[in-house]
Amino acid sequence: MGAKDLNSEGFITTTSAPQGDSDATSRRTFALVPPNIVILHGRDRVGGDRTMPQHPRRRAAGFQRRPASLTLVAVAALMTAAPVGAAPAPPPVVQDGTPSPAACRELGFDLSPPSHVRPPVLRSRPPHPAPPPPVTLSIEATKKEDRVEYAAPPATVNDVVVSGSRIGPYPPGPPLPPRPVDTERYPDATPNAVKRTADQPVSTFSIDVDTAAYANVRRFVDNGRAPPRDAVRVEEMINYFDYGYARPTSAARPFAVTTTTMASPWSEGRRIVHVGLQGYELPEGQRRPLNLTFLVDVSGSMNSPDKLDLAKQSMNLIIDRLRPQDRVAVAYYAEGAGTTLAPTAGTQKLKLRCAVASLRASGGTAGATGMTNAYDQAQASFGRNKVNRILMFTDGDFNVGVTDDKRLEDYVADKRKTGIYLSVYGFGRGNYQDARMQAIAQAGNGTAAYVDDLKEARRLFGPMFDRGAFPIADDVKIQVEFNPARVAEWRLIGYETRLLNEEDFSNDAVDAGEVGSGASVTALYEITPVGGPTQIPERRYADNRIATGGGDPNGELGFIQVRYKQPGQDRSELIQQPLTDRSRADAPPEATRWALAVAAFGQKLRGDPWMASDYGWDRVLDLAQGARGDDPYGERAEFVQLVRAAQSLPERREP
Repeated sequence: MGAKDLNSEGFITTTSAPQGDSDATSRRTFALVPPNIVILHGRDRVGGDRTMPQHPRRRAAGFQRRPASLTLVAVAALMTAAPVGAAPAPPPVVQDGTPSPAACRELGFDLSPPSHVRPPVLRSRPPHPAPPPPVTLSIEATKKEDRVEYAAPPATVNDVVVSGSRIGPYPPGPPLPPRPVDTERYPDATPNAVKRTADQPVSTFSIDVDTAAYANVRRFVDNGRAPPRDAVRVEEMINYFDYGYARPTSAARPFAVTTTTMASPWSEGRRIVHVGLQGYELPEGQRRPLNLTFLVDVSGSMNSPDKLDLAKQSMNLIIDRLRPQDRVAVAYYAEGAGTTLAPTAGTQKLKLRCAVASLRASGGTAGATGMTNAYDQAQASFGRNKVNRILMFTDGDFNVGVTDDKRLEDYVADKRKTGIYLSVYGFGRGNYQDARMQAIAQAGNGTAAYVDDLKEARRLFGPMFDRGAFPIADDVKIQVEFNPARVAEWRLIGYETRLLNEEDFSNDAVDAGEVGSGASVTALYEITPVGGPTQIPERRYADNRIATGGGDPNGELGFIQVRYKQPGQDRSELIQQPLTDRSRADAPPEATRWALAVAAFGQKLRGDPWMASDYGWDRVLDLAQGARGDDPYGERAEFVQLVRAAQSLPERREP
């Protein structure tokens, strides 16, 4: 039998819940209470006594409260006899607060640290006994006058004992631990080559809304170190910023395409094609309930303020945003895996905070086992009308069980087909496994981000969290076909880890990236117009050479296509748009100039061979300062400071 309450509308509410379901408000029965009965005492669903307030309408009429006793039998009789009320249930009460040890203990969570991480108890030592009097060593010579006296050898520091002191001889300590070895790993991101349009006119790639590379590069620059070349994924740095693209007005056609062309700032005679893809922003009423599972790495490698502690702060920011219809489970993994909290309603915020606060780091890293358990938790509260997603908080260091990236990727891709997606949030330094996290996030139709400080956590898990939480399109691909009569050469800036074959564009079985509510994607191409300074040597035979004419009657530089699937659908839809000179900008918009400043920064950091040798950091800085524009959150000002700092970075020696 569940608990029974008197709500503000004068109804007895009977609450029951299936086993393992913490949302006890999911089942209700309503019965009108006769006006001559007042319930004085009841039991709430966590077991505490409370006094029910008198109904306001009866109090206004002068109704006097009388002591009464209401047994379960009487309640059952009333519920049977009374007509069923049609009034809606009152809004659920949000239970929140500070996850103090006392508050969490009442909810079943122990926040006291385990014995192996508690500070030692210092106890006083008794004074050492007084040392014996000094000993004088002497050697008897054959003659008394030849006697030689020798003083005791000098005492070493550890032999000095002060009478009555608590300081005893200090034994030699253990050797210092070796300096940590940098084992960070990144996917290969060799810069894209220049393509001859006559040979290869089509560019195809999966979209990428991730921003992990920008925050990770910022971490390196802030520490005075040049990042590894493969850590600099230029498209993720560009996509970190908002460019104010025109917004679509309907979820039925969830993308609007914006294009601009302008002269390349770093290569004379070449031009930049700027392609912007803006996603539809779901209004509040169209956002489905969330079924989230926090999968938290609590292995020993996460025992650091910039890892597990920062991950806990991040999860609390998500808890702040939960709605009553949302549900969250908290799972973890170290040498094994477990569940701290089964799927729990978004109203139980304090319970969720206590579950997060109870996590402690120690042991190995059985990431694959943890993922299996997390999918089980997500499946327990799965719904086709929900957003079913696992959020993984980790440094990516798996060292127990299955550690092969390909096997992990295949497992996550298989689970994606069930409707459960996986996003990955990286933390820490020294052993950050970016390659693994990128692979499983892409396989899981999720996003990958890097959290280097609390400011970045507030950015990712504040209002921007909706961009990763509520999908508007799956398997989004972009294809650009260049006109060989107008474009001699082209190269795509970034997206090296997202390239697809031309035939993959129309193949709905080929996986691609997901776009969330209100998210945008930016792609930049550098092109060489026909007749311009080509980078690929001219061919000997005329039939193999690039056409020299530029008289295309349509004036098209190329043709843009976007293919996507509505969430949960199997068949893709298509958006098509020509790329013409009408998008040419002699005075380019601020958004394009800012995107070029970020692209120049990224290309210089990784030493791209396509950047002119005389295009220095000072010119990148000038380009950025001239395009800062409106900067309400200070993100562009921060980027300008990164450019300044990059000028003095030592050159990185790649292995």
